[in-house]
Amino acid sequence: MRARVACDAAIKTDDARRLARKNTHVSSKDSPTEISPDAPVDVTFAELGFDARILKALGEIGYEKPTPIQAQAIPSAMQNRDVLGIAQTGTGKTGAFVLPTMEKLAKGRARARMPRCLIICPTRELAAQVAEDVKTYGKYLKLEMALLIGGVSFAEQDRKLTKGVDILIATPGRLLDQFERGKILMTGVQTLVVDEADRMLDMGFIPDIERIFQMTPFTRQVLFFSATMPPEIKRLVDQFLHQPVTVQIARRNSTAKTVRQRIARVPSSDGKLKRTALRQIIAGEDVDSGIVFCNRKKDVDVVAKSFTKHGMSAEPIHGDLAQSLRTKTLERFKEGDIKFLVASDVAARGLDVSSVSHVFNYDVPFHSEDYIHRIGRTGRAGRKGDAIMLVAPLDDKNYESILNLIGKDSIEEIDIENVDDLPRGGNKRGGRGGPKGRSSGSSRSSSSRSAKSSRSDNSRRRAAPSSSPAKTETPVVEAKAETKPQTKPKTKTQRTRKAPGRKSDTAKEAPVKATTEAPATRSKEQKPEPKPAERKPSRSRSRGQSDDQTQSRSKDHSRSRGKSEPEKKPARKTASNSSGKSNSRGNSKGGSSKEAGFGGDMPAFFNR
Repeated sequence: MRARVACDAAIKTDDARRLARKNTHVSSKDSPTEISPDAPVDVTFAELGFDARILKALGEIGYEKPTPIQAQAIPSAMQNRDVLGIAQTGTGKTGAFVLPTMEKLAKGRARARMPRCLIICPTRELAAQVAEDVKTYGKYLKLEMALLIGGVSFAEQDRKLTKGVDILIATPGRLLDQFERGKILMTGVQTLVVDEADRMLDMGFIPDIERIFQMTPFTRQVLFFSATMPPEIKRLVDQFLHQPVTVQIARRNSTAKTVRQRIARVPSSDGKLKRTALRQIIAGEDVDSGIVFCNRKKDVDVVAKSFTKHGMSAEPIHGDLAQSLRTKTLERFKEGDIKFLVASDVAARGLDVSSVSHVFNYDVPFHSEDYIHRIGRTGRAGRKGDAIMLVAPLDDKNYESILNLIGKDSIEEIDIENVDDLPRGGNKRGGRGGPKGRSSGSSRSSSSRSAKSSRSDNSRRRAAPSSSPAKTETPVVEAKAETKPQTKPKTKTQRTRKAPGRKSDTAKEAPVKATTEAPATRSKEQKPEPKPAERKPSRSRSRGQSDDQTQSRSKDHSRSRGKSEPEKKPARKTASNSSGKSNSRGNSKGGSSKEAGFGGDMPAFFNR
């Protein structure tokens, strides 16, 4: 029995090799040849040696013959060889790696958390499209499939991984997240598929792809597909692919013949003008369902809101939306609940809706290849479609590159009635040269000048009091004199020649009050009072106390600043002389030379 199975497998392998040499012209590594995407293929899926259950599923959807890339890649993939496919979107690449992988995995069983095939896609929409193809082709096969993408709960994904998955379709970010959590083991991967590698390069996923290659076993089979071959992709191929069979399909420089292409000239890139012109064009077309492509995500939201405001059924879809919302929007669009789908280029690849009748390019794409991807969403499955693009004067350069790519001199133009009279939104930010920009600039300059003038006025007002400080202090002294008239004659009385031995209860408060009033009187008179010419010996002796008294006055003056003015004692008590302080200090020290009325510099024997 085993010998018979081995013999049948050998016969299938020989037949596949013979068909590959005869009908598909499998190219070698050294000299790959480009095959036209429209080249005729004489081989059928049945002749390629697929399982009867796979052939039954293909027959139900009307697939009998493979596309050129499928006819080239499938025989080599079924021989367990590495395949490098260089082809554009829409050439049948999904079937080129899904069909041989399912044929290979039809025998065997998956283990828990150990997928046997890993398919990496750059976007969630493309991964979801691949998952639908796997379900369609493996309808009668007992293969478990799981979709591992961001924006979806981990619980359902963990349940499928725990059960065991044969084919795991994932985006790089979510795959690495689950691997770091310990939810996936890469040791059981037999086939690794990388789809749209150039798109991953644009999105910055190349480091993640390198890590995924390193996590998988060295003996795995690699099916690598890319639309272009930049240096970074070429380096990955040379590093991780082992003697790959190169299958290269010539770039499709012309769009499908079932798509009618037209452009509409607009005089400006103003957003409101373009939205009005687009609605006017749609009103004159018989649209069943259409897709509006924009270059920027913010324009996607604005256009969708504008359509909804004018009574048109439209929903946006772009990368910033939640995955659940994006999936729900696509399902509603496919079911016909939504008439217009406003999308960015994230939906240009992998979106397969055969009922789309029109494609509208709100912006001319930055890359000419995206134009082919966009208008390829209509005219599918043999149906006719229309593609209309708005072209502004600033888009002439990108428009010329599109003409060079598709090999045409011009595209049919349609006229918009009164396009020059359509409303415009203007430049809301007040850009350079705009009326709002000039007004805003003048207002800024005038406001800055007024601010400077106000600062200068304030500085002058602040500087005015400092020029004449005496004027501000004089009313204060006069106010004191009015509120407390009894202190005025007392302060002028000179009781400095009090008897040395006389004591006073308010002697301690005298220097404090004297210090607080002394600066005010000096500021009023602008000069100290003249001292009497004739002095007694006791006055000369008291000069020795001036040093100690000034120090105590400075300390007491700083302490008395916090006190309120109304709490001062009458001037009668404060009008004590300096000798009174000396007496009080002398009393505290207990009979010193100061008590006798002498200065502090007198010898100590006078106290005897």
